[in-house]
Amino acid sequence: MGRPVSKILTMTSRSPDPSPRISGVRDRRYTIRYPFAAEAELIEVETGQQVTGVTSDISLGGCFICTSKSLPAKSRARLRLLHKGQVFDAYIIVRIVKPRVGLGVEFFDLEPANHNMLTAWIEGLRQNR
Repeated sequence: MGRPVSKILTMTSRSPDPSPRISGVRDRRYTIRYPFAAEAELIEVETGQQVTGVTSDISLGGCFICTSKSLPAKSRARLRLLHKGQVFDAYIIVRIVKPRVGLGVEFFDLEPANHNMLTAWIEGLRQNR
């Protein structure tokens, strides 16, 4: 057969932190996004600035809201989505700002009822795919 392996190379990490680096937005997406239209209302926590729009997609981690107004990246806001008579409330962090296009937001601190509603929406979207 073949000759036995005589040399084994090992690679050591050059960085003291072996965790993977997050280089861009695509790397931060960890759940599947689904097309989803819901009316969106945001109120920025510190300033009270209000923004309205419509979602274009949603995932278990967040959504994209089409709006001509904007909030700064890293802003925290209260989000309300209205979809087929249902009301979903969440706190969000603005992760992406596309001026005059919209905002990519991440959900956090969901109440159990809102988490269940989001899960049901996603399950319905998954089945209709």
